[in-house]
Amino acid sequence: MKNTAKRKKKLGRGINSIENQIKLHEEKRMKAEQKGNIELKEYCEKEINALIKAVERKKKSFEKI
Repeated sequence: MKNTAKRKKKLGRGINSIENQIKLHEEKRMKAEQKGNIELKEYCEKEINALIKAVERKKKSFEKI
């Protein structure tokens, strides 16, 4: 039981961290869009999509515990 609780806590922190990264990339994307920097905007969109997939995987693992 003790290891399960630690793992669940660690996964929860990981999910929160990734969600914070998503917010930062969304802000960067908006700034890039305002400045007209299309390359940076596209890069941020790719990163956001990858991070969203990572969050979904971690949430599935979190639910299995």
